[in-house]
Amino acid sequence: MSITGNGSVSVPGIQHESSEKSKPEDLRKVAANNNYQGFVAGVFSGIAKLSVGHPFDTIKVRLQTTQKAQFRGPLECLLQTVSKEGIGGLYKGATPPLVGWILMDSVMLGSLTFYRRILNESVFNPTIEPISGLGANGSLPAVEEIPHKLPSLGHGLAGIMAGCTVSFIAAPVEHIKARLQIQYASSKAQRLYQGPIDCGRKIDAQYTKHGLRGIYHGLYATLLFRSFFFFWWGSYDIFTSAFTSHTSLSTPAINFWAGGLSAQVFWMTSYPSDVVKQRIMTDSMGADRKFPRWRDAAKAIWRENRWRGYWRGFVPCFLRAFPANAMALVAFEGVMRALP
Repeated sequence: MSITGNGSVSVPGIQHESSEKSKPEDLRKVAANNNYQGFVAGVFSGIAKLSVGHPFDTIKVRLQTTQKAQFRGPLECLLQTVSKEGIGGLYKGATPPLVGWILMDSVMLGSLTFYRRILNESVFNPTIEPISGLGANGSLPAVEEIPHKLPSLGHGLAGIMAGCTVSFIAAPVEHIKARLQIQYASSKAQRLYQGPIDCGRKIDAQYTKHGLRGIYHGLYATLLFRSFFFFWWGSYDIFTSAFTSHTSLSTPAINFWAGGLSAQVFWMTSYPSDVVKQRIMTDSMGADRKFPRWRDAAKAIWRENRWRGYWRGFVPCFLRAFPANAMALVAFEGVMRALP
């Protein structure tokens, strides 16, 4: 979503018409360009998100997958990680998201752009409202087509659809990343996995009977977690519209604040499902598997620490959410505006 020069909100993939009526072939060309822009801009969003957010993510995953006796809180986890493993310990597992987040954000934001346009044209505003007026010489009325704005509900539904789409890329990336992040040895020789490729190979070799299911361990939990994109992208539209209507902020500033605040709304609604997802992804897939079903992991967390267990590691996640996603959205919207 970007802000047009006259202050109205413009959804990527839904263009405002000029006063001269567009031809059908021109509209098809604009739609194709918007789809391409969303995928390219998503690449830059992924790079920005990784650069700012990965150390926070490492602390979050370690807190989510350990007992309270190991780390009493995020600060202790941070200090222990840095003292025993150095700064590089905070960037363990960074290679999968370096590649993965670039691909994931490209697919997520590109498909989001596509689904927004499809929902607007086919569901919410299938017909264009004509606005008539007399021609310059008093002849027959001239007709101008004015497309409607996609409502916030439409943005939320597009978010769910984009979340489901990107889950098929996110699940293996996050699975490997999580297993790398919970390796606590400072020496590579003492670690089970030497890197993301080695991790993928060992998962495949150890669990050959699972085939792709081994790499896609936790897919259903990932699909559930990303269904909460409804709140992210629905609130992003609400915040953007509010800042546009009630402030004089610049377009990048609006993207920054709307992106950061909407990401925090997303994490406040989705975090318990993320804790369950991480438990499943770091669980054994052999005979000693603890959580064969999603509800088994959810029940185990409840038994350990009641409702507090579902929010363990929330502080670093919440602190990460604003800067990482705000910068990602600034990068995304900036590239969307810059691309031809």
